[in-house]
Amino acid sequence: MANISLRKARTIIRKTLEKGREMELKPLSVVVLDTGGHVVAFERADGAAPGRFAIAHGKAYGAVMLGMAGRAQMARAEQQAYFMAAVNGVYGGQVVPVPGGILLRDTRGALVGAMGVTGDTSDNDAEAGLAGAAAAGLEGEA
Repeated sequence: MANISLRKARTIIRKTLEKGREMELKPLSVVVLDTGGHVVAFERADGAAPGRFAIAHGKAYGAVMLGMAGRAQMARAEQQAYFMAAVNGVYGGQVVPVPGGILLRDTRGALVGAMGVTGDTSDNDAEAGLAGAAAAGLEGEA
């Protein structure tokens, strides 16, 4: 399985933060994980709350570990709360099942990692993240 490069991860973060500023969002924090759930890169905009790393990580971690983007996780949590509670127990409480957890795929459709974006509304987080993924030449699934 291919993994995202540091160079692409940095591009995703830079372009996501730029999109957040363009959209006039609250300060964002962005993490990119490889396919094993390990941090490749993280940044938070000036003024972002320091606790945002854990939220961004939880969004991305849930996406990559479940193979399910944040919107799908949220829908599953709404339909089967017990399932997402059990999943969160398995993963030590690290899953944040809301929009902003984005699966990242290469041009062939292979999973290369996931990203988590937080700081504004979850839908705005996802929109900014999708722009960052596209700017890096990746397909984002929010």
